[in-house]
Amino acid sequence: MSGPSWQEELRQRLIDRNAKEAAYAGIIEQYRRLVQQTRLLKERNASLLRAVGSVRSNPNSSTVIVGAGGDDNPVRAAYIVSLESQISSLRDEMAAVYKTHGQNAQRLFSMTETLREKEELLRVEGDNLRKLTEEITHLRRKVDQHNELMSEKDRTAQVLHDEIATLQLELGQIEERNASLVKDNAVLLQRWLDAKQADANRMNEANEFYDQMRSRSDAIQEWRNRHVDGSDSASILSGNEDALAIPPQTRATDGKGSQPAGRLTLTPNG
Repeated sequence: MSGPSWQEELRQRLIDRNAKEAAYAGIIEQYRRLVQQTRLLKERNASLLRAVGSVRSNPNSSTVIVGAGGDDNPVRAAYIVSLESQISSLRDEMAAVYKTHGQNAQRLFSMTETLREKEELLRVEGDNLRKLTEEITHLRRKVDQHNELMSEKDRTAQVLHDEIATLQLELGQIEERNASLVKDNAVLLQRWLDAKQADANRMNEANEFYDQMRSRSDAIQEWRNRHVDGSDSASILSGNEDALAIPPQTRATDGKGSQPAGRLTLTPNG
């Protein structure tokens, strides 16, 4: 058990004990006063009985109460003693009552001060409670506004999610179309490249054929210049040209062969 815990438990037990003892304090005080008064009455009765006994034992004594200042009657003397004792007891009781009254007045004053302090504290606590209530109301309004704002944001987020899902679906479809177009484009590009390569091959073959015919024509021309005269060479050249059958597109308009364009080689860009 820790220190503050057992000290608090001991203090609470002492408070409970004092509360139990104070609950019967008034009854105990009443019984004490009753016992004291009973004791005084017993003493007075005993003195009266003794006085009566003394009178009976001495019948010659006078039983008549004398005037003021006469103390010859023992009953009267015992009664006076009893009254004096009762007066003393009443004086003590009155002094105790005055003391209790003063204590009660002091306690009443203390309780009045405590009540005033409690009222002031209660007023301050009431002001604080009112301020806290207003603050709680304000915070509740802010919480409600925040909840409404969050609800609106949730709805907006749901709409955005739906739009994102739709856009993702459209994007998937567009990507599929793009992939199909890329595939088609690759096929078309390959077909175009194949066609251009075929054209280039045909052009290369035509150029090779032209080079061969040009070389033959040069050889014939050289041979004619060396061995044949003008008329014979013309007939021979005419016969050779008919035999060679050079295509018209390889001849120039002035009778001379056009220059070859060279061998073509196609690249992927055409």
